[in-house]
Amino acid sequence: MQQLKKAIIRSGFEALYFTGAHRLMRRYVGGVGAILMLHHVRPARRDGFQPNQHLEITPEFLEAVVGRLARDRVDFVSLDEVHRRLTERDFGRRFVAFTFDDGYRDNKEWAHPILARHGIPFCIYVPTSFPDRLGALWWTALEAVIAANDRIVLEMDGRDCRIDCAGTAEKAEAFRLLYGWLRAMPSEARMIDTVRELAARYGVDIPAICDTLCMSWDEIVELAADPLVTIGAHTVNHVILAKACDSVARSELKMGRAVLEAALGAAPRHLAYPYGDVTAAGPREFALAAELGFRTAVTTRPGVLFPEHAEALTALPRISINGEFQRGRYVDVLVSGAGTALWNGLSGLRRAS
Repeated sequence: MQQLKKAIIRSGFEALYFTGAHRLMRRYVGGVGAILMLHHVRPARRDGFQPNQHLEITPEFLEAVVGRLARDRVDFVSLDEVHRRLTERDFGRRFVAFTFDDGYRDNKEWAHPILARHGIPFCIYVPTSFPDRLGALWWTALEAVIAANDRIVLEMDGRDCRIDCAGTAEKAEAFRLLYGWLRAMPSEARMIDTVRELAARYGVDIPAICDTLCMSWDEIVELAADPLVTIGAHTVNHVILAKACDSVARSELKMGRAVLEAALGAAPRHLAYPYGDVTAAGPREFALAAELGFRTAVTTRPGVLFPEHAEALTALPRISINGEFQRGRYVDVLVSGAGTALWNGLSGLRRAS
């Protein structure tokens, strides 16, 4: 089913691009700019089983994205400039802002040199438990458990279950099943505890994953010294805020900001909601972000920016630069607004609510 869905999306992108419909639609659904969402930027892996591949693109593709956008004569802007243009209604030129979630070390090693060479500003949203080495990249730990085993035994909803995952297709199905089951759990704590127990049983070192993949505080401070770089907030523990009670949600936002301020000497002005979809962030979270004084807060809901987003600065959509769709023409379709307009039911404006 997942492969069929991806094939349908690719077919839609191809049709919009090769018919030129995306250029015709841009006038109506292209908005005034876009915020791009990325995670990892690193050389391609050869593993057959890569369930988190959508979270990574290659350095070569990032270069290609920059080149295509430059040829389209968009302005590359910081999030402060996104805020200014929206609030002052300065829409003379279309703009694009680059954002990266989670504070991965490869952002510094691979993305930063590319964007700095082109003079492009960007933001990295950091969950503070990751550089503190207390965080759990549970989706990566789950991938590691499944990759290293032909069979997994665990308790699911009170029943002992055995999941066979010897082949690549079986591993992909096991990840899909377990990821969905974990995300549906009623609390973040239960989800993380379940993954920690599974990782311990199968010899996967969760702190080592964090240490390997995520920047240290020294690396974040060094990167933040570049005027092109904005460090944004991403909570403390990368939690699904919508599942947290009011006090925990508020604490995650306030403490995430406070820890970054202590480390960097300035409070972050911009926020990304972890996961960021409709199950993870909604009106309560948008109101909290505004109350706490964030200039902008971004979701993962797909869409470009419209003038009306000046009234929804803590519920902004983004365009995902997805590792499973690494073709330049797909970026053209997405930034034109045509791809997300179709995804959103041809409504054009995507206002989170």
